Amino acid sequence: MTSYKQLLSSVRTFVFDVDGVMTTGNVLLMPDGDMLRSMNVKDGYAIQLAVRKGYRIVIITGGNSQSVHLRFAGLGVEDIYLGVGNKLEVFQQFLQQTGIDPQNILYMGDDIPDYKPMTLVGVPVCPSDAAEEIKTVSRYISSCRGGEGCVRDVIEQVMKVQGTWFNDDGFHW
Repeated sequence: MTSYKQLLSSVRTFVFDVDGVMTTGNVLLMPDGDMLRSMNVKDGYAIQLAVRKGYRIVIITGGNSQSVHLRFAGLGVEDIYLGVGNKLEVFQQFLQQTGIDPQNILYMGDDIPDYKPMTLVGVPVCPSDAAEEIKTVSRYISSCRGGEGCVRDVIEQVMKVQGTWFNDDGFHW
């Protein structure tokens, strides 16, 4: 069986859920119906660096907040799917449109809606506080909880294995 670290050498695309991965999953409900989320700035740094280095970042989330779209667009992410009811369907459409080999994808999810697409990728991973069902299909469980650096953890690992982390161009945004 191929080791987890060996799998990282072929990753060119990252797919991330938002709530429970990029956030703790706790939200503040505003009177206008919007939900306020808190995101980890180290995750943000790793995302924008990965984009600048040519990795593809994909966001697939059930949430439908303009602030979430603005956050990821501001980091250079182009593939942002909000308000997704069926993640498997959207993921399969993404694969069909792009022709990306799912074996070259790292997918980080935390709960049941992520389960099926995670079974299709080369590197399924999750935060330490993911649902038990998600942990069973993950090749790696981050030591970090959702919203507490798990995204940085996996991006940094991939880039270190591929020799693209901590180069001269990483010292600026």
